[in-house]
Parts: sequence; structure tokens; C-alpha cells
Amino acid sequence: MHYNFDEIIDRRHARYSYSVKWAADPSIAEMLHVDRIDDDTIAMFTADMDFRCAQPIIDALRGVVEHGIYGYSGHWFVKDYSAAIIDWFRRRRNWDIKAEEIVYVDGTVEALKQIVLAFTEPGDGVIIQRPVYSPFSRVIEATGRFIVNNQLIAGPTGHYTMDFADLEQKAREPGTRLLLLCNPHNPVGRIWSDHELAELSRICRENNVLIAADEIHGDLIRRDAAFHPLATLADPSNLITCTAVNKTFNLAGLHCTNLVITNPELRRRFQKSFGMVLPSPFTIAAVIAAYNEGEDWLDQALDYLDGNIDFALGFLAERMPKVTCRRPEGTYILWMDFRRYRLSVEEIHNRIYRRANVLLEGGKVFDPDHGGGFERICLPSPRAVVREAFERIATQFEGL
Repeated sequence: MHYNFDEIIDRRHARYSYSVKWAADPSIAEMLHVDRIDDDTIAMFTADMDFRCAQPIIDALRGVVEHGIYGYSGHWFVKDYSAAIIDWFRRRRNWDIKAEEIVYVDGTVEALKQIVLAFTEPGDGVIIQRPVYSPFSRVIEATGRFIVNNQLIAGPTGHYTMDFADLEQKAREPGTRLLLLCNPHNPVGRIWSDHELAELSRICRENNVLIAADEIHGDLIRRDAAFHPLATLADPSNLITCTAVNKTFNLAGLHCTNLVITNPELRRRFQKSFGMVLPSPFTIAAVIAAYNEGEDWLDQALDYLDGNIDFALGFLAERMPKVTCRRPEGTYILWMDFRRYRLSVEEIHNRIYRRANVLLEGGKVFDPDHGGGFERICLPSPRAVVREAFERIATQFEGL
């Protein structure tokens, strides 16, 4: 089946949309530090696709609707659920997962929070690598733990690497219990190399630091790039991996993360702390349909996203050459560095968010100390929308 990713679907006014990304609500305006959101506003601040889902997923959800009963539902006795997950990762990532290793959690941020609660105590340190997805920081602080920042090293062209000497030092510190890994990395777009992942795993294992690997962007990789789950490269005995359909198939509203916990003692400890949360029947049906029948849609979506990224980088090179931005290896995110314009963070924000009326996400959200002058833009939208957003932004920086 051919999918039309150029189709512009109204998510702001559609009766059954309920979209946070496109909501013209004062709470969203306040969060993004703008005075207003109106019908002319272009929203590109969150990792949420504006593409219609794969038809097999829609058909499966329709089947649940037509069944007409939406009572308590469970996934652990539905063999098709675990089989779909196992087959997907074996086929796409050469990763053999056992059914008993899969633990359902209602969302990745919730999963990270529950991992923090299960394996650390108040006052313990949790390592993150800034700039990084802001909920990493929030779940640490909200649970009374301390952020231990292993700052990524930024090269002059926007290529980021890990500081292993700093990581080793901080992993040795008393009270450091956990590292939250983002791979592919949000927002810098790196797919960490096999060597980098092996070294990170070695440091954590030798210092008794548990790794929670957020790999939910692992299906969204660029052409000619390769992604290898950490569990396929290193000893998984101190590893919990977050997988999800939400980014891959644009199903974030169904709140589905599947943890893979190989170590039975870690699994027992997590389940004892977390308890049990039941997915909705819509979630179960969507996961099965996505992994069993959604591959064609994903492959077409990846081609389209490659085109969006090619367009955006070409546009920046021609119209805004002062913006430093490296092609992401994974994700559909660009991490744009506006610092060569020599404008204040406030003025960059004013020109993009207020004057251009395009909503992005400012760099300080991802790195309070070093993120000033950066902006994150998410590109899973019809190309006409992406083009219009970049045209508006460029107009506000002409002549500078």
C-alpha cells in the first residue's frame, strides 16, 4: 500500500484529535513562553508525527471499537503480543528476546521513573548525558535523587562524543547507582557506536551502576546508518532496555513501552516495586498490528523523513549558513546551533516563536548550563509544513 505523507491533516480542530502538539491552549503557550497560539502557529516542538497511521493499525483499532466492550484487558496471556515483539526485534535488530523478559509499562517516561524508584534510594546519584531529553532530569529530581551530569563533548561541526574519563570518575562516586542512556540520542541525533556502547557498559558494570537504555527511537534511523541495541553488544545483566511503538508508529497516545529485562533478579525487583499496570485493548491490538503488519508503512515513512531532513539541511546551508546543524544518524530531530548570530537567547526565541510563529523547543530545556542558543526542531510533518516553518524562520534572520 502506498501512503501519502504529504497529506495535511487538521489536528487542531478535528473533533477526535485532542492533540497536545497542536492545542491552542494558554497552558501550552505558557510552557513554550509565547503570548499566544493561533491558527497560523506551526508546531514543531515535540516528537509527534503528523502522519496518518499505518492502515493495519487503524483496522485493528476499529476492530476493538466494533467489539464494543472495553473492560480490563491483559497482555501477558496474549501470545500474539509477545510474539509480535520478539519477531520484530529478531527480524530488524538480530536481537533474541524471550517472552518472560518483556515487561509492559504505560509510557517511557513512567518507565524511567519506575526504574529510578525500584533501583535507587533518595539521595542517590543518577547519571545523565546532557544535552538530553528533559524528562530524564525531571524524573530524577521528582523522586529525590541527584543528577550526575556526564556532559557530552560537542565538536565544532555539531558531532557529539562521550567523555569516558569523566564518566568513569562519576561512576565510581559513592551513591551513584544508575545511568540513563539515550540511544539514538535525543536531541543530538547520535547513534552511539558499538565501541562507545561497549566502553560505557564496561564502566558501569565495573562500578555496579545499572543502565536504563531508552532506545525508543531505535527504529528511526537514517539511510546508511546502523543501530544495534546495547543488549546485543554487551553483558545485559546490568541493563534494562526501553522499547516502544510510540515513536516508530506514532502511537504515543496509547502509552505503551515494553521493557526488556534479561536479568531475572532485576526483573523480579522491578515488578515487585512497580506492581502491574494493564494496557487498554486498543494498545494490545495496536502493538500486534504495528509489529506484524506495519513494516511497509515504516519503511515509506523513513524514506519521507530522510527527504525532510535533506530538505532542512539544504535549506539551512543556503539560507541560514550561520546555523550549525549536523545530519542526525537517528531520530527525526535537528539540533540547531544559532550562536553564530551573536544574539541573546531571548532574541532568538522572540524571532522564531513570536515573530515567525513557529514553536520549537529551546536548548536550555535539554541542557540548562550549555544549551543557550540551541533550538530543537522535530520534522515528522508534511514537507509543505516543514518548508513553511523554515521559510518563516529564515525571514527573521535575514541580513544578520
